[in-house]
Amino acid sequence: MVPPGNILFLLLLPVAAAQMTPGSCSGCGPLFLPLLAGLVAADAVVSQLIVVVVFVCVRPRSRPTQEDGRIYINMPGRG
Repeated sequence: MVPPGNILFLLLLPVAAAQMTPGSCSGCGPLFLPLLAGLVAADAVVSQLIVVVVFVCVRPRSRPTQEDGRIYINMPGRG
């Protein structure tokens, strides 16, 4: 299912593609293999960086130990 905000984009995409003239892109040809490999490698590195950052931010942090054995209610960070 497509989110509601993207439906308009998907509907207008063929209209925008039809209005582009075939020769409007100068220098748009097939990519050389080393350039394509470099782009794929850079994309993989950035994707892994995003995964690592999300993993570090989401993992649970260690809770401080309670020295006095009491259970504190309505005191954030104490129990």
